[in-house]
Amino acid sequence: MMAQAGTLEIQHLSKSYAVKDGDLAVLEDVTLHIAPGEFVSIVGTSGCGKSTLLRLIVGLEDQYQGEVLLDGQRIVGTSLQRGIVFQEHRLFPWLTVEGNIELGLLNAPGSPAQKREAVREHIALVGLQGFEKSYPHQLSGGMAQRVAIARALVSKPEILLLDEPFGALDAMTRAYLQQELHRVWQAEGITMILVTHDVEEAVYLGDKVVVMEPRPGRVRRIVPVQLAHPRERGDAGFAAVKQRVLDEFSHDGASLAEAPLKPEAPVSAQLPAALWQFAV
Repeated sequence: MMAQAGTLEIQHLSKSYAVKDGDLAVLEDVTLHIAPGEFVSIVGTSGCGKSTLLRLIVGLEDQYQGEVLLDGQRIVGTSLQRGIVFQEHRLFPWLTVEGNIELGLLNAPGSPAQKREAVREHIALVGLQGFEKSYPHQLSGGMAQRVAIARALVSKPEILLLDEPFGALDAMTRAYLQQELHRVWQAEGITMILVTHDVEEAVYLGDKVVVMEPRPGRVRRIVPVQLAHPRERGDAGFAAVKQRVLDEFSHDGASLAEAPLKPEAPVSAQLPAALWQFAV
């Protein structure tokens, strides 16, 4: 059974943090509409508030101006409706592939038999049949990240958030997992939001690319990606959209082709232990 896809409305969202000399504005007047089943890529240089935006969508913070609405309801606290995958897989080393994925169902309804079946289905979804009893140290980085994706999806969230999920992988593995994530997105039919520094990745996966500018974070432009799937990176149309996105950064003096010197703090760093099950 497919998960329900969520509609996300972000309306005039602003966020500040109290600092010694006053308030530090992190996000300013961000407005986005993300339709059910849409794949949205968000790109921007370090400091543009991408991770803060994810924390607000996940529900870890509630002190902000504006609205963050899922299916018309204001997001309050964490929920199984919103799954998340980080750059690091964050698997528990003492649990098998099955055990790690089953953690995503910790607070979910259903009988033990139903949960076992859901785990089996999602192992198949990410192509890891035969590795059910394997431990994380026996997996490659790409395989471990597929386990993390399965763990995030097993509770059937309405929205999956992806925070630089392939940033720590080599180029070939990264390209392969981009294809796999696209396949999973089409199979599951849920809404996905990807934060990335990689413009090519953003264009390859996204229905649209949200370009953010920093300090405070604002939406500079939303670039539609009107290309049929599967996309060919060597096509002229693909190159044209990628260049449109890159052109938005020509005045920043920063290249998205380079990883940031200091990555933004992962969302999981803000999680209380009792809420870990939502950070999958």
